[in-house]
Amino acid sequence: MSDSIVIIPTYNEKENVEKMIRKVFSLNYAFHVLIIDDGSPDGTATIVKELQKEFPTQLFLQERKGKLGLGTAYIHGFKWSLQRHYEFIFEMDCDFSHNPEDLIRLRQACVDGADLAVGSRYITGVNVVNWPMGRVLMSYFASRYCRYITGVEIHDYTAGFKCYHRKVLETIDLEKIKFIGYAFQIEMKFTAVKHGFKLVEVPIIFTDRTAGTSKMSPKIFREAILGVIQMKVLSWFRKYPQAV
Repeated sequence: MSDSIVIIPTYNEKENVEKMIRKVFSLNYAFHVLIIDDGSPDGTATIVKELQKEFPTQLFLQERKGKLGLGTAYIHGFKWSLQRHYEFIFEMDCDFSHNPEDLIRLRQACVDGADLAVGSRYITGVNVVNWPMGRVLMSYFASRYCRYITGVEIHDYTAGFKCYHRKVLETIDLEKIKFIGYAFQIEMKFTAVKHGFKLVEVPIIFTDRTAGTSKMSPKIFREAILGVIQMKVLSWFRKYPQAV
């Protein structure tokens, strides 16, 4: 039984999913993988089911009907993982923009005392490969904007490569997490810090996908930017029990 599980939401990732699963299982630490597939019409879930025959005790699949949102996929995965007593619970994309090798570094950061370790593109400058300059600037300044509005010093607010210690997810009321798109990443970091948990940013190099289709768009960023103001205002009226 591993103490670490990597949650990977998928939608039309047939080009990447098998390569990603095999790469995670090749690492020098025994991670488990939970794929949460939102009804991919390209057969992503079918590929995972075939791989489960090879990895019956390491690979898990939860299928949902239709695209229900990134945030709801992760919350579903968090609850599933907590019920099965995993100590370290990861978020990671399937498209290799997140390097699976960095899972070990994120886990070690939590072993060394972090409650939430974030794979950060901006903690040591701008570490992004193959993104158009407009997208880099949009992402970078979105995080600066979030720091300004929230007053919480996180360099990569929109990062989706993370390791949670289980106590963070046990403490946060997941039913009260409002956002389901990419603003979900902002809200979870902000909420964890408000609860008094220690967040550590681990520098990574982010490489844009080479296979499949990106789900990112300017509309998603606009929604996240507007959501930050709403999140900050609501936080004035919300209690955050402090971590012990």
